[in-house]
Amino acid sequence: MPPIYKFTWIVCRMIFGIYFRWRILSPQNVPMTGPVILASNHASFLDPPLIGSAVRRQVNYLARESLFRFPLFGAYLRALNSVPVDRDGQGAKGLKMILDRLLKGGAIILFPEGTRTSDGNLQPARSGVGLTVIKSDAVVVPVRAFGTFEAWNRKQLIPRPRRVTLKFGKPMDFTKLRAEATTCPKLRLKQIYQEVADQIMAQIDRLEQTDD
Repeated sequence: MPPIYKFTWIVCRMIFGIYFRWRILSPQNVPMTGPVILASNHASFLDPPLIGSAVRRQVNYLARESLFRFPLFGAYLRALNSVPVDRDGQGAKGLKMILDRLLKGGAIILFPEGTRTSDGNLQPARSGVGLTVIKSDAVVVPVRAFGTFEAWNRKQLIPRPRRVTLKFGKPMDFTKLRAEATTCPKLRLKQIYQEVADQIMAQIDRLEQTDD
C-alpha cells in the first residue's frame, strides 16, 4: 500500500476497533488478487472506510466529482484510489473509470442501493451495479454492514460509539448471465442488469451476524 493509503488504513482500523468495537466476519471470502466488486448495503458515511479498512488489499472508492475540485482534498482522495462520479454514480465517465480499475485487477466498493437508507432498512437495488458486473469479469462479494445506521445515520451530526459488524458473503458467479448478455436484445439486456442487481441485494439480505 502507498504511504498515504496505508496510514489512512491503519488509522481507520484503530478508530473502528476502539470507538466502534468492530467485528469482521468471513474476511477470507474476499480474494486477495484479481478484480473484485465488494457490493454492500449502504446505511452510513461509515460504510466505505469500514469496508476498505476491513480487507487486507487496496480497494477503490467512489466519490462525488465535486469533491475533487478542492486541490488538497482532491489529491488525498486520489491517493485513496477514489473514482470521481456524478451525483447518481451512473455517468459514462465514472463507469469507464470503474471498469478500468477492475480490468487492471483492482477491487472496488459499490452500493447497489445507490444511496444511504433513511430508515435503516435495505432498499431496492438499482440496475447500475448489474451493468458494472456484466461489463466486467470481476468476482462479486456481497457485504453487509450492521450497526452503522445506529452509529451514524443521516440525522446524526456526530458518530455514536455503537458496535459495528461487517460480514463478507461467499463470491457470486454470474458466468451464465454474462454469456447471455453478449448476444441478447437490448430489452433483455436491461432485464439482466436488474436481475443481477436483485440477486446481489438478495444475497446481502441473507447475510447474518454469525461467522460461517
